[in-house]
Amino acid sequence: MSISAAQPSEPDPESAAGSGPESAGGSGPASAAGSGPASVSVIDRLVGANHRYAVAFHDPGMDARPVLGVAVVACMDARLDLHAALGLDLGDCHTIRNAGGVVTDDTIRSLTISQRALGTRSVILIHHTNCGLETITEDFRTELEHEVGQRPTWSVEAFTDIDQDVRQSMARVRTSPFLAYTDDVRGFVFDVHTGLMREITAK
Repeated sequence: MSISAAQPSEPDPESAAGSGPESAGGSGPASAAGSGPASVSVIDRLVGANHRYAVAFHDPGMDARPVLGVAVVACMDARLDLHAALGLDLGDCHTIRNAGGVVTDDTIRSLTISQRALGTRSVILIHHTNCGLETITEDFRTELEHEVGQRPTWSVEAFTDIDQDVRQSMARVRTSPFLAYTDDVRGFVFDVHTGLMREITAK
């Protein structure tokens, strides 16, 4: 399996017009005389959007403690709009995302801080259908080692049985000695085609 990074397509300069930092008063990439519009990078577009966002921004006066006392652990997949899918508002939850939504040592680190320092009590774990981790294996690490000359210290956490992987993630949370609150831990699989979540129960 090739692990070469896919090259993103260049944004259409016309659709990106006015979206870069220059639209908010900053100096953007200059185009050469007679060469047409300069290409605008994706990050330029995001920075431009932030400038427009800040114009209308009002400090909601919240602190760092989530209003609902819940931490959401989910996949980083771009198709998951967690706030919309769960009916959450700004400030309601902590969101911890990674490839696969799996519970790793770093997930436990974030959850421990979330609970012990910032008051969360509940954990909801969300995997999803058609996950990329179902299409690769731990051989991914070997391929990386051959390519860059160094073996990753982390595990890919690939899986073929999504229900079982959710159960494993729930078990890792419930058995962690660092987490103070493990009574309210539930796991789900989000269907990317219907938007519905299916709860996974422990066997």
